[in-house]
Amino acid sequence: MKNTATARYAGHLRTEATHTASGNAIQTDAPVDNHGRGEAFSPTDLVSTALGSCMMTVIGIVAERHSWDLVGSTFAVLKHMSAEPPRRIAQIDVTFTLPATLAPQERILLERAAHTCPVGLSLHPEVRQNIVFEYK
Repeated sequence: MKNTATARYAGHLRTEATHTASGNAIQTDAPVDNHGRGEAFSPTDLVSTALGSCMMTVIGIVAERHSWDLVGSTFAVLKHMSAEPPRRIAQIDVTFTLPATLAPQERILLERAAHTCPVGLSLHPEVRQNIVFEYK
């Protein structure tokens, strides 16, 4: 079985990871509030962004099944770290902006689908997920 990804420590609290199947690469950096430079996604930024990406992907799967055009839809992520030790993600806010042309029943279907994403279901229950859907 092949690895999903490989990574190397580049020094100065930075890693470089490569997706095995595609060869795509990303870097991480420790955040400024934890001894880093904040010059790239932190590992917890990636987790938070993965939640939004996963939900949007599941929304996209449902939309494609029904031939609903969501191209240009967006999401924004805000990560909240715990003020109390241990250092961890306490809450992730994800705000989706989807087309206003979606009918009420279509919106319900997409919103329900979003909450079935594997990343969201994999996060510890203590990580609050605040998910908002806007239609513009």
